Amino acid sequence: MTDKNAQPHRRKFLKLSGTALAASLFGSLKFCAAEAAIAGPAGNGPPAKQPATVPSDTGERIRFEDITRAAGIRFVHNSGAFGKKYLPETMGPGVAFIDYDNDGWQDIFLVNGMNWPGHPGRVTTSALYHNNRDGTFTDVTHKAGLAVPMYGMGVAAADYNNDGHDDLFVTAYGQNRLFHNNGNGTFTDVTKQAGLWGVDEFSTSAAWVDYDRDGHLDLLVANYVAWTPATDLYCSMDGKNKAYCTPESYKGVSVRLWRNRGDGTFEDATHKSGLYDATSKSLGIAILDANQDGWPDIAISNDTEPNKLYINNRNGTFTEKGVVSGIGFSEDGVARAGMGIDAADYNHSGYPSLAIANFSNQMISLYQNQKNGLFVDIAPQSEVGRKSLLTLGFGCFFFDYDLDGWLDLFIADGHLDPDIEKVQQQVRFAESPHLFHNEGGGKFQDVAAAMGRAFDERRVARGAAYGDIDNDGALDLMMTTNDGPAVLFRNTGATNRSLRVKLWGTKSNRNGIGAVVFVQSAQTGQKLAMRSGSSYLSSSELVLTFGLAKADKADVVEIHWPSGMTQRLTNINAGQTITVREDTGIVHAEPFQKRAV
Repeated sequence: MTDKNAQPHRRKFLKLSGTALAASLFGSLKFCAAEAAIAGPAGNGPPAKQPATVPSDTGERIRFEDITRAAGIRFVHNSGAFGKKYLPETMGPGVAFIDYDNDGWQDIFLVNGMNWPGHPGRVTTSALYHNNRDGTFTDVTHKAGLAVPMYGMGVAAADYNNDGHDDLFVTAYGQNRLFHNNGNGTFTDVTKQAGLWGVDEFSTSAAWVDYDRDGHLDLLVANYVAWTPATDLYCSMDGKNKAYCTPESYKGVSVRLWRNRGDGTFEDATHKSGLYDATSKSLGIAILDANQDGWPDIAISNDTEPNKLYINNRNGTFTEKGVVSGIGFSEDGVARAGMGIDAADYNHSGYPSLAIANFSNQMISLYQNQKNGLFVDIAPQSEVGRKSLLTLGFGCFFFDYDLDGWLDLFIADGHLDPDIEKVQQQVRFAESPHLFHNEGGGKFQDVAAAMGRAFDERRVARGAAYGDIDNDGALDLMMTTNDGPAVLFRNTGATNRSLRVKLWGTKSNRNGIGAVVFVQSAQTGQKLAMRSGSSYLSSSELVLTFGLAKADKADVVEIHWPSGMTQRLTNINAGQTITVREDTGIVHAEPFQKRAV
């Protein structure tokens, strides 16, 4: 979509103007139908059973309660802004849910920035909050050894060395960092030892993925543009005052793939894998099995460059299919400003579709997987598109907030420049989030306003992730804001039942990342993949939550591990978290706590 009033103004200052990350609102390259299909054999597992009626409960009793202060979380992001309007200042930060001490309760890691050199101010670092299991959290950053100053951006959490303790990879403007979990409540910076030192880039999102299925998690890092303070350009929206530049003002940078050697070190496999592309300006990563051949593929959301879809060739290499698959451009051939991204089988088709949060005046992309190598954006025909036209989305994920067995869609919104309303009166700097309830049949309803006044409040939001912080079987969520406080929301009032599944890989990687879990109950058939990445700069919990609606059990739970092994469990009661070990089956079952009302 194009803002006609803004267009002449934008043309006048195209190279040296605009707000950071702003979309290319015009273009001439038209979408071309697929020249090559990416379809593979259908995935294994029981087919998704459709309910007799589509979901109708939009969560009227459910609220997302702001418990940030009561929980003891006092985190405030520092962009380091001092008036120069440097590009990275608009973008952070991310958040991760991680059970770093293996006590079965999700802890929280929040990424922070720092002051620019020569501009002193408050000293800030990222923060780790330990879950006290009573609704409160304790800041253990210094005790954990994570009080490391850096201009942090994003985070990905997983057990990269299969020792049973989840580690943290933090992206940054500058040097990224790998923090090894020592298993005693502390972390050690092993960036140099792991072979990741010396690469200074403008990194954004990251994801752990076992792309070659050797049992060791590899690391994929998104990079934005080739910007430095020395190469910063003067940009303006009104021709008078400096504004944040568009990414079009700077050259792109390739994503980077680090292959895990299995000995605690990584090798740069970007070129060898076929992922190198210096035209990319990447902000989001989603891992998905687009063609259901059992191998992880990669979707990348790019800002003013075509989105990418890398299909796994099953030999250590990938083939890029973004344009021919239909996700590269909008319907009118425009490379939009893609921020956050997620992939999930939201319509029970058996194939994952994609959601991408875009710039204002562009609406969210909802690319439905056609099962033949093609994706079709259905957002313009749905409330997802209509409601998101004027908002600028960042954090983005599918999750079943009301536990009805159908994945809903959350988008964290917030613009980039405080002066945007002077240029576009209908666009706001601080924006309310979107929560699209899945009505079935490809239909969604935005119910954010019904989730409570605090949830619907306008913010300059960025990262977002979900996790069950109180072990009641309902998913809570956290949002970060740019240069502002992080906000923790507890999901209250849910009445539907659920089953949570945690994986323990043995032949596969310890987290079971890449595994696909099918759950069949009396009312729904659904599947979820254990994945790292997605959203924007953030990392959701590594536990799968299956909404069972009113069913009191899952008739079948079937797990397809990356190693090729399949496990089948039957008659698993709802209301619990089960831990399933790859070689033995269920090794632990923990009943849910009493749910908040």
